[in-house]
Amino acid sequence: MTDFPRPAHADLRRADATEQVTLGSGSTARFVAPGSATQGRFGLFEWLMPPRIGGTDTHFHKTFAESFYVTAGTVTLYDGQRWVTARGGDFLYVPEGVAHGYRNETDEPAAMLVLFTPGAPRETYFRELAEIATSGRELTDADWLELWARHDQYPVRD
Repeated sequence: MTDFPRPAHADLRRADATEQVTLGSGSTARFVAPGSATQGRFGLFEWLMPPRIGGTDTHFHKTFAESFYVTAGTVTLYDGQRWVTARGGDFLYVPEGVAHGYRNETDEPAAMLVLFTPGAPRETYFRELAEIATSGRELTDADWLELWARHDQYPVRD
């Protein structure tokens, strides 16, 4: 019999204790399993988008892959080459360095799970975006570029 190393315990994260932030667009990010809760192996967020929300501009990440699983509604996703329509049950995997983005262009709410591998600390980025929105702080173009670079987010034109 082989002994396998095991973590000290499993970690149940209750829905009512899950941190969430609301961005200026009205979208809500729920930090279902941030990298800090998964030993850095992955991060899993739930993304809730009201109707007609722009989402993100196209961008890429150098150090982690990102995946999108649509759970409700219709989401328009950029797949590195074009904008495509994704509905509940559709999945998009985006390797490091590939441009991507998302938006809800419909009159209905939409939701998706967003998976980061490895578990980059994306919650710090979304907390900062929420703080900018609630405080009314205005950023220059240079400020935005610095913020994005600090969080491994590099804008591209689609």
